[in-house]
Amino acid sequence: MTSIESPSGRGPAVGRGNKMRAAVLAATITELTERGYATLTVEGVAQRAGVHKTTIYRNWKTADGLVADALAGHFATEIPIPDTGAVDGDLRALARSLVATMTAPAGRALLAIALSDAMRLPQLAQAKKALFEDRFRRAEPVVTRAVERGELPAGTDPAELLKALVAPVYFRLVFTEEPVDETTADRAVDVALAAAHARALPTPCRTRPTAGPHFGL
Repeated sequence: MTSIESPSGRGPAVGRGNKMRAAVLAATITELTERGYATLTVEGVAQRAGVHKTTIYRNWKTADGLVADALAGHFATEIPIPDTGAVDGDLRALARSLVATMTAPAGRALLAIALSDAMRLPQLAQAKKALFEDRFRRAEPVVTRAVERGELPAGTDPAELLKALVAPVYFRLVFTEEPVDETTADRAVDVALAAAHARALPTPCRTRPTAGPHFGL
């Protein structure tokens, strides 16, 4: 991240407190999307948010802390956890929402950051870890409800099924750069469910993995 000054002038004033915080975090996401992490500046965020840069520094000790908060806040609410009454519908909604999120400009910007050297920075690495764990924790009820309804075998590990679900999507996004759409999402659901019914998923374990660019789910 550079410290290059942005053009002078700011947007409309946004006041203080929660309104200011929301404006700054939203501006940070927009700057990441349009400029990328490497050229994002506090000055640029301040201008877009309509605040002075000293306001940002009073509320966030570092620019990396600001980016970490912005990413966590944006993606913590980006994908709602569905409850359609059937595991097929729930997983399909999850997978399609993941595809929509990660193919949007903010999702692509996030993925670029997740795969860059920026993730060696402690605050960003911790934000990735926390968000990854939060995604699986929030989505676990989709699997546990399915087990209770008899739609999935007893003992199905929610995290392992969810990893099987997102793997085909991320493989295309990161490695092959093939088109990713709702068809990709639906096929991922079929693969994950087939693996679960065949009892091919790893057995439950107490320790969840914390690596990997799984911000979306």
